[in-house]
Amino acid sequence: MWQIRAFTFCLILILSNWCVFADEHNHKYNDREEVVLWMNTVGPYHNRQETYAYFSLPFCSGAKQSISHYHETLSEALQGVELEFSGYEIDFKVDVSPTVICMIDLTIDKVKAFTYAVKNQYWYQMYIDGLPIWGEVGKKDEHEEKYYIFTHKRFEIGYNGKQIVDVVLHNEKRELLTPGAKIKFSYEVNWKPNSVEFKNRFDKYLDPKFFQHRIHWFSIFNSFMMVIFLVGLVSMILMRTLRKDYARYSKDEEIDDMERDLGDEYGWKQVHGDVFRTPPHALVFSAMIGAGSQLISVVLGVILFAIVGELYTERGSMLSTAIFVYAATSPVNGYFGGSLYARLGGRMWIRQMIVSAFMVPVFVCGTAFFINFIAIGYHASRAIPFGTMIAVTCICIFVVLPLTLAGTVVGRNLDGQPDHPCRVNAVPRPIPEKKWFMEPTIIILLGGVLPFGSIFIEMYFIFTSFWAYKIYYVYGFMLLVFTILMVVTVCVTIVCTYFLLNAEDYRWQWTSFMSAASTSIYVYAYSFYYFFFKTKMYGLFQTAFYFGYMALFSGALGIICGTVGYLGTSVFVRKIYSNVKID
Repeated sequence: MWQIRAFTFCLILILSNWCVFADEHNHKYNDREEVVLWMNTVGPYHNRQETYAYFSLPFCSGAKQSISHYHETLSEALQGVELEFSGYEIDFKVDVSPTVICMIDLTIDKVKAFTYAVKNQYWYQMYIDGLPIWGEVGKKDEHEEKYYIFTHKRFEIGYNGKQIVDVVLHNEKRELLTPGAKIKFSYEVNWKPNSVEFKNRFDKYLDPKFFQHRIHWFSIFNSFMMVIFLVGLVSMILMRTLRKDYARYSKDEEIDDMERDLGDEYGWKQVHGDVFRTPPHALVFSAMIGAGSQLISVVLGVILFAIVGELYTERGSMLSTAIFVYAATSPVNGYFGGSLYARLGGRMWIRQMIVSAFMVPVFVCGTAFFINFIAIGYHASRAIPFGTMIAVTCICIFVVLPLTLAGTVVGRNLDGQPDHPCRVNAVPRPIPEKKWFMEPTIIILLGGVLPFGSIFIEMYFIFTSFWAYKIYYVYGFMLLVFTILMVVTVCVTIVCTYFLLNAEDYRWQWTSFMSAASTSIYVYAYSFYYFFFKTKMYGLFQTAFYFGYMALFSGALGIICGTVGYLGTSVFVRKIYSNVKID
């Protein structure tokens, strides 16, 4: 009974995070109704992920201590969002004249803290009605080597009817940081009517000149032309192979020399008794195919939700959606992984199911756990709370695992019977020597070049939106590029497998997976270039965060590409061996 209650609790937890499509309010206010200003984080401008609690610097809060609402989701905790009430008294459509918040005495420690923040270009983030606001802590006088802090915040808030549609912050009144001085912090609020509609209020944060640049369009056109070329190449191989076999069956003597070379003397037909042999490490292989199938579903689901729901407009909604979709698509993992393992003759299906269910979560949590140690040492807001870790663990155990089990049972019963078009020989056939460039290792390394070439421009836009201060919103482009990547990956993998089998090497399962997954190697290598030449990141924490999560991203992309490559190639292999008469 307790299992059912735990499962229900975790499902409600996910759904509650999924359904958070509004902030703590309903975005509608009556005149003089309270409007909350949340202080979020502060950190160096060039290290976007190195953030600390706003009040970790010796700022002071307003006099008001109670609020009528507060709310933090699981995704916000995972993203390091630390909302703290500012204490500022702000009411809807009520102007606030310059008001003193507090007066602080600048001790030596406070001067050091503020000076370090100004020297490292610290910026802070705040929220009003879900709209983000950024401001500088202070400025450095380059000529006199003096450091100043901004002490006055002037808010200009635009409203349309009962809704807030715009917020602008002006930092004013610079004060010199000197020990023993007294600094007065103040704020003021000015309300102005604004004609911007509520649904368009986030447009000011978008950068259409950047994301819709002609280079972006050109890269997609270039990738599309690559797809046409590769599809034509694969079609030519298929038609050529089937035409050759048809000519052989009909005793047609009009076969050119090249086609005769690929006849019965050697070639892919010679390995018909081994091509469907179970690959080594079948449990891990099937688990990766299952995990990859689930990740493909998650990517497509999140992109579609982002296109329909404009998830970038709500804080944490993108990650909440990803968590929900990942948990909901767990049966896909079990179905594809479990059915493949059954067709490969595997017997330890429970172990396979557990490995398949926890492969990606362990990969993600292991990376986050490592970075969490560094974040705790830095006292950064990115340190994941223990309660959040428990919540994620409960989701994996009580939601992901049972759904994966259900998918595995269904997959084994509906699609778990081997139906190979050729029987497998009892004794493996020796693999003959071949040219060095036909070795699986070389094929694997070269297989990821073209898929990476089809997406590397899009990688720049995605990296910039995640590691810099831009909001990615062109999810239609992302869907198109993802589709192109899948088509290119399948075509390249089919060509690689065709050459491998023609060399009488029947080890195509792992080769097809790894040749497609090698795209991740080039993506990770590109992340090094981006780090050193396109960013100004520095410090242990930001460096570990960057390369840790880029390894996570590259690994997930590799599993996705590998799964697509294998599934497409398996259809190709079955097709050619089911359409020829094996002597």
